[in-house]
Amino acid sequence: MQEALIALFWLSAFAVAWTYVGYPLFITLLARWRPRPHQKGNILPAVSLIIPAYNEEDVIGEKLENALALDYPQERMEIIVIADGSTDQTAEVVQRFADRGVHLLFQPERRGKIAAMNRAVPYARGEILVFSDANAMMEPKSLKVLVRNFADARVGCVSGEKRVRTGQCVQAQGESAYWRYESAIKRAESLVNTTIGAVGEFFAIRRELYRSLREDSIIEDFVLSMQLVMDGWRVVYEPEAVAWEEASPSLSAEWERRTRMSAGGFQSIGRLKHLFSLKHTFIAFQFFSHKLLRWYAPFFMISAWFTTLVLYSFDLYRWFFWGQTAFYLLALVGGLLSMQGWRWRPLWLVFYFCFANATALNGLWRYITGQQNVTWKKVR
Repeated sequence: MQEALIALFWLSAFAVAWTYVGYPLFITLLARWRPRPHQKGNILPAVSLIIPAYNEEDVIGEKLENALALDYPQERMEIIVIADGSTDQTAEVVQRFADRGVHLLFQPERRGKIAAMNRAVPYARGEILVFSDANAMMEPKSLKVLVRNFADARVGCVSGEKRVRTGQCVQAQGESAYWRYESAIKRAESLVNTTIGAVGEFFAIRRELYRSLREDSIIEDFVLSMQLVMDGWRVVYEPEAVAWEEASPSLSAEWERRTRMSAGGFQSIGRLKHLFSLKHTFIAFQFFSHKLLRWYAPFFMISAWFTTLVLYSFDLYRWFFWGQTAFYLLALVGGLLSMQGWRWRPLWLVFYFCFANATALNGLWRYITGQQNVTWKKVR
């Protein structure tokens, strides 16, 4: 039993260390030693910009002004907004842009984001479909640099880069730091082979490759892009195609957002099960290291703490026990102090790390109990 507990501790500790530190370092070094750059070209294909917008009256006007101001020939771009199920003034605001070439799709029934995307694609005329959230504001050159990657015939999907505007609240600092960290991994993966999942706030796909997904898909962008990878296409990351978002307005809103993403992650494991085959060995390794281990990391963290508690009589594991306990106490202190308005970034980051892993536990619970609906709860 003692040997089994020791083995379990080291396995758990390695799993957490590998997914958060080891794999990012490995893929970054591999990107430097063995890059596989793809072709880029100054191409201007016909583009359909598709914007799902449920109850987005506060931002949809700004989003459309942002889209119309992009550095891209207007005659080569169409804009389609799907406002299905909206009960506010979203549809009315979009209609004001009709004379500027913006097309509105609206029906009273709300069936979720992927259903809206599936419904919009048959109306699109562009050879490249670009999907962007209503609250993601694109930098002027973003569309042009995004589509230049399609000059390579092997590229089927291109992900833009999400950036979060930092604020004084803990969730803004944590979310911004997380996306900087995640973007660095995606850049390296793209150079080595293929990035693991597109950023749903801003990504593009060849029109002929779009396949309608099941309407109960929770993280549609991830599943769609990974299905392309399994079909042999390359999904690349374009760090110059930047879309900015505001951070979640509160910790409860960030809890809801991350829980939904985690539930979608667990759902995607079953839908991408064919990825784990000899045909996709390296991609499966990337998926396992980057995503799967991260979704299960809280279980490894609990396991590592519990085994050191049981092995407390051994000096080495006593130190490990108190090291982990101190880390979690710092997270608790960081969370409590942030609620009082006291700000110290290191404590914030420790708290956000633990907070994010707690949402994974909640996401799994929602997934296995069927409580996570595909129609997301707005967090702004």
